[in-house]
Amino acid sequence: MTGIFSSLQESLQEVLVHRLGWSDLREVQSLTYREVSGGKDVMVIAPTAGGKTEAALIPVIDRILKEGSPGVACLYISPLKALINDQEDRFRSFAIPTGLEVRMWHGDVPRGDRTWEDGEPPHILMITPESLEVLMGEGIQSRDLRHARFVIVDELHAFVESERGVHLRVLLDRLDRIAGRHVQRIGLSATVGNPEEVLAWFSGEGNAQELVRVAVPPREKRFSFYIEGDERRRMAAIARIVAGRKALVFVNSRAEAEQVVRALRGRVAHLFVHHSSLSAEMRRNAEESMAGEGSACIICTSTLELGIDIGDLDVVVQLGSPASVSSFLQRMGRSGRRGRSPYMSFVLTDAWDFLLCTAVIESASRKRVEPLIPARRPYNVMAQQVFLETVRHRRTTRSRLRSYLGSLPSMRALPESALDLLVAHLEQEKFLVRDGEMFMPGPQMEALYGRSNWKDLYSVIRGGGEYRAVTPDGDLVGRLDARFVASRGEGSFSLGGKDWTLIKSDEAHNLVVVVPGDTAGRKAFWTGGQAGSSPVICQAVQRILARGRTLLPILPDQEEALMGVISSLPRLHARGIHVWEVKGARKMDAIALTFLSRADNSLLAAMAGRVLGEKNRVRYDDLSLFFPGIGKEGAADRVLSMLRHLQGLSLSEMADLLPIPAPETWKFGPALPSPLIREMAAADMWHLEEFAARFSALPLYHVPPPAIEGETEK
Repeated sequence: MTGIFSSLQESLQEVLVHRLGWSDLREVQSLTYREVSGGKDVMVIAPTAGGKTEAALIPVIDRILKEGSPGVACLYISPLKALINDQEDRFRSFAIPTGLEVRMWHGDVPRGDRTWEDGEPPHILMITPESLEVLMGEGIQSRDLRHARFVIVDELHAFVESERGVHLRVLLDRLDRIAGRHVQRIGLSATVGNPEEVLAWFSGEGNAQELVRVAVPPREKRFSFYIEGDERRRMAAIARIVAGRKALVFVNSRAEAEQVVRALRGRVAHLFVHHSSLSAEMRRNAEESMAGEGSACIICTSTLELGIDIGDLDVVVQLGSPASVSSFLQRMGRSGRRGRSPYMSFVLTDAWDFLLCTAVIESASRKRVEPLIPARRPYNVMAQQVFLETVRHRRTTRSRLRSYLGSLPSMRALPESALDLLVAHLEQEKFLVRDGEMFMPGPQMEALYGRSNWKDLYSVIRGGGEYRAVTPDGDLVGRLDARFVASRGEGSFSLGGKDWTLIKSDEAHNLVVVVPGDTAGRKAFWTGGQAGSSPVICQAVQRILARGRTLLPILPDQEEALMGVISSLPRLHARGIHVWEVKGARKMDAIALTFLSRADNSLLAAMAGRVLGEKNRVRYDDLSLFFPGIGKEGAADRVLSMLRHLQGLSLSEMADLLPIPAPETWKFGPALPSPLIREMAAADMWHLEEFAARFSALPLYHVPPPAIEGETEK
């Protein structure tokens, strides 16, 4: 027993020893206890089932028990209501035997269960960012946050790059103001490529901070690969792999999840589907299927990457390549518990998919993981906070708004001129109306965000793109994309692995009524498909192609498939863009292998189209650009000249070549002036600074076409 364990408050020790069977703390828990006890903000990085949650809870509960608390002592913030529901029993198992109260506070909790009497707050409050925004305006309950000492943020990596991350930072800054001091922050995260930068973003400037990351001992990992071009045979391969096992089958989109579960119905026992557009009950039923004896299989998206506990697994199946190394690590970490080796089976369409998977695994083995980039110009959240401040006080002034935003460290980096530009635009477009020096909510603000007592202001998540699908009895089935509802035609569709027929649509309330369908119908789809492979993966693909082999031990037939890809391409360098030309239908086509990523190539394609002329429709994928019919001769030279021109542009010149996104891309975008939208898009949607750093320094090569011409686009 270590000194830390023996120093824990007696009732907490009793819980650990007698209820959990512990005799000591793990290394990650001891290190976290030491740093939290020292008053530092901490970010804990550990794999799935690595003890992160307990690492955060033990020092927090120990402090509360030793010193007492007249109010809410600790906030636990999660990106998902489902994760809060999943963690409730774990928190209560620690807290209740020691006399501490835990309470959940989110939209799925009945209103009566979210309140407490004056002077009787819970010691630990489990909440989402959006519900915390509501709570901060709730009078008595809000005042009980004055005593907060700790905030635990679970799955921190899921927040960092999104606008919810900015909103989270704003809420933490406001919590500090309510408490009158810095509330100690503990973040729990999966592996990220730049943990020090993420911790600095999370903690804020000037606060003591420490990264807790325990080296994971090397473990044998088992992989298998099935490459099959025929979809029916791919589904048959999945059915064989999961038969008699507890398995997760990860896919890369909601539509693909529905497609796969439909294909496997009747072929796989105890089959479920899990994605973000299904009802909470359907997702919960899928999660609970893993708790019983016998086999079970869940077809899922990234919703089961997060820390929801689904117990021990026999195998994780990946259909196609994961989009990021981080995602791969999360998914693989779902298997291999209880001392067994992790086992992940890949079911792939072709050799290109196999190449991407080898790049993912090589990158993970070398600890090359995607960095997370926090938003730099979160004007969408600025507009939300301006609206909230106006509604909270019923009227406000420009100086009060400036003082409020200036008090939030998460907003201080924004240019001072941005607020003046925003307020002028809000007044001009009737979002705000002026009475002397005072601003009040205007008709446009009320029309867009005023319903249900300004409920829409509590979240930065853009809504309105989905319809709730309910049965005639009012039971929620899930959510359908608005474009799918508009284009549905006749017949049934699949949702949650079942067939449904739409019988009524209510556009005013974004609601459709559905009944069970009797025939297999259309595939449901949702806006925002697959994001493509990350730059880390694409660059690893280039290194494999340049060396002419993978470093992974693979079977002879897999090596043959990989060599087929390599032989279909020109000889490549390990870094740089390679351009060649091939004979098209009438003119010469050109191909540029960039290995930048789908997101980067989409920017390049848009800029190239502007430079070359609108008639040139440049196509792109994860790895390449395709220039059809670019000239009768010298097609490759023309593309190289264009790429050199783009490499020499400044960031602002690049931004000017890109179409400004529609304001509706962001929830509060309609309230923003065009200059702020363009600046926000360049910094936080296009990540133009990072793109330019990757692209502008790349050498350019004019190479001969492959000896064996074939389809080079993937």
